[in-house]
Amino acid sequence: MAMKVASPKKVASITEKVWQRVYGNYGSSSSSQYHHNHHHQRRCSYESDDEYEEDDGTIQLMQMGAERTKNVLILMSDTGGGHRASAEAIRDAFRIEFGDEYTVIVKDVWKEYTGWPLNDMERSYKFMVKHVQLWKVAFHSTSPRWIHSCYLAAIAAYYAKEVEAGLMEYKPDIIISVHPLMQHIPLWVLKWQGLQKKVIFVTVITDLNTCHPTWFHPGVNRCYCPSKEVAKRALDDGLEKSQIQVFGLPIRPSFVRAVLCKDDLRKELEMDPDLPTVLLMGGGEGMGPVKKTAKALGESLYDKDQEKPIGQLIIICGRNKNLASTLESEEWKIPVKVRGFETQMEKWMGACDCIITKAGPGTIAEALIRGLPVVLNDYIPGQEKGNVPYVVDNGAGVFTRSPKETARIVAEWFRTKTDELKRMSENALKLAQPEAVFDIVKDIHDLACQRGPLANIPYVFTSSFTSLIE
Repeated sequence: MAMKVASPKKVASITEKVWQRVYGNYGSSSSSQYHHNHHHQRRCSYESDDEYEEDDGTIQLMQMGAERTKNVLILMSDTGGGHRASAEAIRDAFRIEFGDEYTVIVKDVWKEYTGWPLNDMERSYKFMVKHVQLWKVAFHSTSPRWIHSCYLAAIAAYYAKEVEAGLMEYKPDIIISVHPLMQHIPLWVLKWQGLQKKVIFVTVITDLNTCHPTWFHPGVNRCYCPSKEVAKRALDDGLEKSQIQVFGLPIRPSFVRAVLCKDDLRKELEMDPDLPTVLLMGGGEGMGPVKKTAKALGESLYDKDQEKPIGQLIIICGRNKNLASTLESEEWKIPVKVRGFETQMEKWMGACDCIITKAGPGTIAEALIRGLPVVLNDYIPGQEKGNVPYVVDNGAGVFTRSPKETARIVAEWFRTKTDELKRMSENALKLAQPEAVFDIVKDIHDLACQRGPLANIPYVFTSSFTSLIE
């Protein structure tokens, strides 16, 4: 609550003028300091002078320590499941760590506010990854900076106003990008608005090793890298060391913080309590050689001499109902469970001893957290190719595209190479970074505290854009 009293007109100091130039007259003082309060939530609190001069010669007395909820806008696109999963993990971590101190909004601003091709990226991406050579050409041909810079500048000339309208609707204090194409245009808009020094902009990279150069923009306050390999790429692409933090890939808190016991999970999921278990993943869309691999495992995990199984199989078919129906109709010699799209993967992973999957970063990160040795059976060219050496070179798994070879490896792990399986499990746990999502949101919070009290940021429409594109 504020009150006004008469005051003689006074000349603002240089410090006050600079403060007003940067933040405007929003009730903030010319000096501020912050500290953390660790009572359930870490909050920024600010102590400031009790007064500042207004144009009418009065002094407005502000309540000390007054705060407002800060708006966080997470920019994502459903081009693959990993971007949304990372965005929602960050949102949930903000809620756990800071409660109502932040309002977190996850949005595909491209789909909601722009036209083609930005509003059609999801469908275009799915088409290209099904025709994998087409995606490979698109990924590598747009990697040179001069090509993607020209491409993005051309798109900005058409859709900058629309992107600006999206930002104006949510009026973010903090913007988090979890997609490689969501750095350049929003940062240009902030520059046009004169808000680069007021709005915190960070990038959270969701590729474990190889990643497209559009992830790296020198204008961000922070670039969160999931691995040292990505951090090196960021440095090579011109980012400063002070901009880079290596925390890991953000995984949803419900997965990370789950307290699991394998025996209890197997009982809950109605699995054989004694047989070692392999988890076969088809991804959200049930893609890849799932059927052939499942049949090969059905043979390799059955001991013909003793006429009994040496392992059991869990198959996740995702949204592919035809695949699930086909596998359910099969006659199996070993215990098999066929599942559709699962929302509690922490339970299924916690009940298993190893996993077969394509080289998607999110699934790999989750498997490492659960200590599961990984058999990688495919990858998308470009961003997923580097995930193979990331797993294999660190001793956490193997790579083969052959369903029969996959089945042979798993059978050996369960039968004669149990020591190798145990060693890979230990390596997986060493490589895991379960606290990454919490480290990321805490660091963003620290950035917000260092920035000082966040006033009502003056988002206004810009009259002209094209002359400011660099």
